[in-house]
Amino acid sequence: MMGNQPVIILKEGTQRTKGRGAQSNNILAAKAVADAVRSTLGPKGMDKMLVDSMGDVVITNDGATILKEIEVQHPAAKMIIEISKTQESEVGDGTTSSVVLAGALLAKAEELIEDVHPTLITQGYRLASQKALEILNGIAITVKADDAETLKRIARTSMASKGASVHSDVLADVTVKAVTSVAEKNANGTYTVDKDSIKIEKKTGGAVQETELIKGVVLDKERAHSRMPQSVRNAKIALVNAALEIKKTEVEANIEITDPSQLQAFLDEEERTLRRFVDQVKGTGATVLFTQKGVDDLAQHFLAKEGVYAVKSVSEKDMKKLAKATGAKIVSNLKDLTKDDLGQAGLVEERKIGDDNLTFVVDCPTAKSVTILIRGGTEHVIDEVERTLDDAIGVVGTALKDGKIVAGGGAPEIEVALGLRKYAATVGGREQLAIEAFADAVEVIPRTLAENAGLDAINVLVDLRQAHEKGQKTAGINLDNGKVENMQKNNVVEPLRVKTQALQSATEVATMILRIDDVIAAKEFKAPAGGEGGDGDF
Repeated sequence: MMGNQPVIILKEGTQRTKGRGAQSNNILAAKAVADAVRSTLGPKGMDKMLVDSMGDVVITNDGATILKEIEVQHPAAKMIIEISKTQESEVGDGTTSSVVLAGALLAKAEELIEDVHPTLITQGYRLASQKALEILNGIAITVKADDAETLKRIARTSMASKGASVHSDVLADVTVKAVTSVAEKNANGTYTVDKDSIKIEKKTGGAVQETELIKGVVLDKERAHSRMPQSVRNAKIALVNAALEIKKTEVEANIEITDPSQLQAFLDEEERTLRRFVDQVKGTGATVLFTQKGVDDLAQHFLAKEGVYAVKSVSEKDMKKLAKATGAKIVSNLKDLTKDDLGQAGLVEERKIGDDNLTFVVDCPTAKSVTILIRGGTEHVIDEVERTLDDAIGVVGTALKDGKIVAGGGAPEIEVALGLRKYAATVGGREQLAIEAFADAVEVIPRTLAENAGLDAINVLVDLRQAHEKGQKTAGINLDNGKVENMQKNNVVEPLRVKTQALQSATEVATMILRIDDVIAAKEFKAPAGGEGGDGDF
């Protein structure tokens, strides 16, 4: 009826990829992201140097940091990066493992696609994932909250792959003390750990082993006035979210003064108002004042005369940490401040660290907020120590919450792969091939650990399989000598959730990508010349 005239459905410039082409492109993009971080896995992994458009340099082997810094455009690659974000927020470690595992699952699925429909592969992968979680829960070891030594082993295992691993003994001790200090026991016997209660303060200078835990809060702020006391013992602390300044009018206004005496009266009233602010603080018995807003110069003078240590422009996050540490209540209106709102600290003082003056709030009776003060030779070293501590705090907190750990060194993955191969035979059908492919993919972790350590990956896998077939469930690879050893005895342990979360996230993303057979990409929007808005094609 229409002759040979084509029917145009999509907008001009839209790109469309269908069928095997779409699947291959998505899998290729996902594998590329996994390969980008694969060489960083494990204690023998290498670092990446990332240079952004501004020339800032980041040197790290932390998977989440690497994937956050690099800019990717492919939608499937972005989905893989989402795994690392989830892993980082949920557990704090295992980001590289989760991404590498997702890449391996897709690579194994690609080999099957010719013979097995993607829907059947995804069904098999889901069955395998459920069975893998059962196996992992079956080999989990219980850890108690008061078992500080085991918690330190967990922290040291997390740090083993980081650049700061040479200082892992000091850092692990600091991490465990910090986490146990802020952990709160729930009614059902479990623990809750709020990472926000652990403040990390970085200062260049000294050595990494000088990193210490402060049972209280350290602020990168100095006292508001040089005549204020440098230290206050048995401090009574007021936290105020209000300015000790003369308020400006909400609307534009002018004050007309026609006589010099009126000017003096105006200035005197300003002074009296500021004096009242200071008297209100002093009247409650407070000897230390922290405020989120500003403090007028004259008010600073009056506070100094009264012997009050004051710090202005404190961030909202730090105010909350101070409230947790000292027991003080944050007051929004200075008139409402009473002695019942005050907190306590054994000592508040200004100390010079490096070139900066910091305020230390320590010896708090019921401190539920602590600070880790990181020292190091350069900014790059300190930043890597911060990332190391962040991961370690995450895994120790997770172990404390769940109370379950597993051996490391590739032991859980080999045990899962062994169990899945036995399970596959009971399932039958084409899903069996997918479950076996899943088992092969899981072994990418011990394989990569061996490769990054310069060992023969095939020999290592054969030795590990033999050990696990003999019932040695905690047998993993010692990357220092290449031998198969008991990882639990070698103190290489990780929280169970690091493995389960990685497995679940990798499976979900892999199955989602496998089910995509059509990619419709809209034309990129370009703003008209001159930067003004207008109609554009998407």
